[in-house]
Amino acid sequence: MKIIRFVDSSGATHLGRQHNGSHTTRLEGDLLGKLHDTGETVVVERLLAPLDPVDIICIGLNYRKHAEEGKQPIPEHPVVFMKNCGSLQHPGQPIVLPRHLRSDKVDYECELAVVIGKRCHNVSRSEALDYVFGYTCANDVSARDWQIQWGGSQWCRGKTFATFCPLGPCLVTADEIPNPNSLAIRTVLNGETMQDWNTNDMIFDVPTLIEFLSGSTVLLPGTVILTGTPHGVGSARKPPVFLQPGDSVTIEIENIGALTNPVVAEE
Repeated sequence: MKIIRFVDSSGATHLGRQHNGSHTTRLEGDLLGKLHDTGETVVVERLLAPLDPVDIICIGLNYRKHAEEGKQPIPEHPVVFMKNCGSLQHPGQPIVLPRHLRSDKVDYECELAVVIGKRCHNVSRSEALDYVFGYTCANDVSARDWQIQWGGSQWCRGKTFATFCPLGPCLVTADEIPNPNSLAIRTVLNGETMQDWNTNDMIFDVPTLIEFLSGSTVLLPGTVILTGTPHGVGSARKPPVFLQPGDSVTIEIENIGALTNPVVAEE
């Protein structure tokens, strides 16, 4: 099932089920609990991110060719960092380039996002996918200057500015994606394809990530895991390509859809 969260013409927020892209019916209940399709066709006024995450956990350097393009060794363990929940952005809403705490090196990163559906603690790799509610597209927007130069050796500052975690356009339930490590994934910037690869290039696949992240750690329902990006990021290009006001960036993942956001400068 493809689930969206949206605002209707009255300003009310609902969950909806997309039917082959032709129409949407309203869902009742809790996203991670029991959902009932009312069968009522609705008009979507504005899409929202498919959920409000309780945590956003991110993995760096998780594609082999991305590690190679950055001349980084293959990690022994997953590289973990966090975005705060205030970095969430909705489909169609702008990625805002920081100007108050200025960055001139803001980059795109297409990523498969995993949504945990139930309390997850010390889970084995073989059982890990049983804890996944679904998947969506993410853009791990990154201020490379704050990430690398001015972040005190921590990545969080450069990764967690407001609007730096667009999610959407829908949440596809896990039953429709039995193998999350066999999906085409790409970034399109102003009509030009910048990243175009497959999630089968992950160094640590989705079950391995869940096993690792839940080790001696509790992942709560509603946790979002960003699983890394393939090669082709702007900072690795010659010359580098960074986001500019007026740009439009789209993240596309097979069997999920396309997440598009314009780019503006912070007022």
